[in-house]
Amino acid sequence: MRNLRMSIEYDGTRYRGWQKQKEGVPTVQEKIENVLSKMTGEDVQVIGCGRTDSGVHAENYIANFHTYCNLTIEDMLNYLYEFLPEDIVVKSMKDTTERFHARYNVKSKTYVYRINNNKFRSVFNRKYAYHTDEELNINEMRNASEILIGTHDFQSFTNLKSKTKSTIKTINYIHINQKDDMIEIEVNGNGFLLNMVRIITGTLLEVGKGNLKPSDIEKILNEKKRSESGPIAQAKGLFLKNVQY
Repeated sequence: MRNLRMSIEYDGTRYRGWQKQKEGVPTVQEKIENVLSKMTGEDVQVIGCGRTDSGVHAENYIANFHTYCNLTIEDMLNYLYEFLPEDIVVKSMKDTTERFHARYNVKSKTYVYRINNNKFRSVFNRKYAYHTDEELNINEMRNASEILIGTHDFQSFTNLKSKTKSTIKTINYIHINQKDDMIEIEVNGNGFLLNMVRIITGTLLEVGKGNLKPSDIEKILNEKKRSESGPIAQAKGLFLKNVQY
């Protein structure tokens, strides 16, 4: 049996995230599994590197699946390219070791949140960036982001309701870059809780707008209450950029 690793790009606008849900709910995993099952004649189960929220996009989402199919990689990629919808592309595929697991082997993930900080929304990136015409203080946002770097209890930065799952995560870096009117917040960490990157972004935006001070971030972390942090940023601005193994 082969274990095949895929790198996938998708526009999450039409989907309720990556993870397969009940019948009739459009998800990226379901679309890919359906095409792979037709291609192989098998009931293919695709293992993803993690969940993404409804409306979130991915530039390099990693997944793997097992199959007895003996088609070449090129033929498989061509088949997927032909039969997947235009908003999902399997960019690469390779045979990997039997032990490779797209979710369990992850060392870190990198997300990017894009903000259009122009007077007007762009008709071209309106589905892929959050728009605000309020002037943002980038230096204050950077100062606030530094407090989040390291290992912390991120209970204030998740909508996770579970009492058993740990909310302790490690953020390796947060880079905030601006080019013209486009601001990018890049976050790398060893794992992320439900809505965590979007809530961090929403909180940093509140700092940028002057509604919070960088010094408030430590208090928010210590309170361990979701109500203390900022609003959740819109899903459409968020991209899974890379997964590190």
